[in-house]
This record gives sequence, structure tokens and C-alpha cells, in this order.
Amino acid sequence: MSVAEYKWLSDRKSVARTRAAGGGRADARRSGHERDIFRRIRTRDLCMVARQLATLLRAGMPLVPALSALVEQLRAGGAHDNPLAAIMEDVARDVNSGRTLAGALGRHPGVFSNLFVNMVAAGETSGTLEEVLLRVSEILDKRVQLAAKVKAAVAYPLMMVVVAVAVVVFLLYVVVPGITEIFIEMNRPLPWPTKLLISISNFVRTYLPFIAVAVCLAFVGIGAGYKTKNGRLFADRTKLKLPLFGSLFLKLEVARLSRTLGILLASGIPILNALEIARQVIQNRVIAGALGSVKDSVGTGDAIANAIRKTGLFPPIVYHIITTGQMSGNLEEGLVNIADMYDGEVELATKTLTSLLEPVILLFMGAVVAFIVLAVLLPIVDINEVL
Repeated sequence: MSVAEYKWLSDRKSVARTRAAGGGRADARRSGHERDIFRRIRTRDLCMVARQLATLLRAGMPLVPALSALVEQLRAGGAHDNPLAAIMEDVARDVNSGRTLAGALGRHPGVFSNLFVNMVAAGETSGTLEEVLLRVSEILDKRVQLAAKVKAAVAYPLMMVVVAVAVVVFLLYVVVPGITEIFIEMNRPLPWPTKLLISISNFVRTYLPFIAVAVCLAFVGIGAGYKTKNGRLFADRTKLKLPLFGSLFLKLEVARLSRTLGILLASGIPILNALEIARQVIQNRVIAGALGSVKDSVGTGDAIANAIRKTGLFPPIVYHIITTGQMSGNLEEGLVNIADMYDGEVELATKTLTSLLEPVILLFMGAVVAFIVLAVLLPIVDINEVL
């Protein structure tokens, strides 16, 4: 074991002891912050904290005054109930009492992830805390940006589908019955489109409450199943196999993994520990399981590129770039290049999906509305011809 690895592992043991001790001695105020932290603090807020703290330290300000200045900034504008400010105040107090920054952050596991704490510990060990904090903010910022792009690609078509279904249901439940009732009272033969429209309208009016309840129960059941281990694994595996969206989800996770792993290695964290931390960052359980296999293979002496290739999950270009990076001694740079490449592909894919799905949904909605209009107009045309 190298000296750097020994120092890093020693610091991590100290952080682990601090977390355990801090959990046992946590007061009611800290517990209150921890309980609602995920409801009120976003990843973007943590990104801002890391970037601003790095800027203060680079300006030459000592750590404790920098943390105090950060707390003051978070409470600027009258935001005295900012939970992140209260957390950072606790961190500043702990650092002032002699703890390391990583140890102080480690006392708030509901706020700062293992990735955040481990990178800070590595930065303190290597004396490059400012640089590491900037890297942390980069990771968090990229994560927010990629997640926002994918959510936009999925949410916009989904919103259009919901609006289209709501419009059609409104027409069938409210508008169509009033019009078709006139045709039925005239006791005249009706064209088949009108008969079909009347049947569909009657079905919707009769069973709409049951359909709504069934849909709600289905969503509740899916949500409950997703919280189970097997349900989450099935959902994550299904996401990767979805047409159009499957490759987008895979690229998103590969970009997140590559950037995280590259920055962890550049921060001086040993490869096995970096793989374990990166595995915890991955949201897809299928990919996280594959990364666990990669870690086991690397632990037995296998090359990381070969271990990634054996999973059969990652695109070939990933392990080819990693192989080249290992041979040239620039593995960290190669991983970041992979992340940059897939960031661009995710952005392009989201724009393409949105541009493709929007006209498809509009055409479908237009076809449904056109059918309803046709079914209503045909009897009127027949009546006019008779008259």
C-alpha cells in the first residue's frame, strides 16, 4: 500500500468513527435538520456550497472563517430558517472544535453523500481541498444538468399525452352525449363511425370512475413495487430496454459514472474505493450491480477495462477509451472524456426525442378529434340530404 493510500484510508476510518460518534450524540436540533433535509435542500444547493467554499479558500481565507462566511451568505436576504445554513453552522462549529472538514460533514449523512465526504477527505489528505471542492461542485452541477435534460425529454411528451387524454375524455363524457342524443331521438339509421362513437362515449360515462380508481391503484402498486429490491431491479432493467429511451438512460448513467470515477481518481482516491463510491452514485441498480462485479474483478488483479468489458453492459467505446487511458497513464482524463462525450450525446438525444415525439402525439390527438368530428357530422349530412 502506498503512503497516499495509507493516509487516505486512515482519514476515512477517522470519518467513519466520527459518523458513528456523531450519530450517538446528535442533539434534537441536528435531528430536526436531518429529517427534512431532502425535502428542502436540492443538489443544486450543495453544488453552490462547494463552489462558494472553494472560492473563499482560494482567496486565502482560513477554513473556519470561510465556513462562517458561507453560513452568513446562506442566511442573507432574511432566510434565517434555511436548513442548509443550520447544517453548515454545525459543520463550522465542529471544525472549530478540532474536527476535520470531512469528519464534520460526515456527521450529516442525510445531507452529504459518501462521494462528497470521501472527496473532501482526499482533498484534506493531499492538501488540495480547494481543487477537490471545485471538482465536487462540477460533479453535482453536471448531475443536475443531465437529470434536467432527461426529465425534460420525458416530461414534455408525457404532459402532451396527459393533455390529449384529458381533452378526449372531456369530449366523450360531456360534449358527445349531448350531440348524439339528438341523433338517437330522431330514430334514424346512423353511420358506423357515429355508432362506434356513441358506444365509446357510453362506455366512458359508465366506467370512468372505475377506470380512474384502477389507474390510481395501478400507480400506487407500481410505486410500492418500485420500493422493493426486486421491483426496483425489474424497473431499472426495463428502463434500459425501452425503445428510444433505453439508450438515453444508459448514456446518462455512463456519463455520471465516468465523470465521478475520473474525478475520484484524480483526487487521489484508490481505485477500489473509487469504484465503491461511484457504485453508490449510480441510480440504476442493474448498472450498480455490474459496477460491483467490476470492483470484484479489479480486486483480484484484473484490468478495469477488461472487467468493464466482461459485464457486457457498457458500450465498447467505453472500455476501449479506458484501455488507451491506462496504457498512456491518463486514465482519469480518459474517463472525463467519456463523460463529456456522453453528455453531448444525451443533450442531442433529448432534443431529437422531443422533436420526434411532439408531432407524433399531435398527429394522434388530431386523428382522434377528427374521428369525433366526422362521426358527428356524418348524420347531419345525411339529414340535410334527405331534407
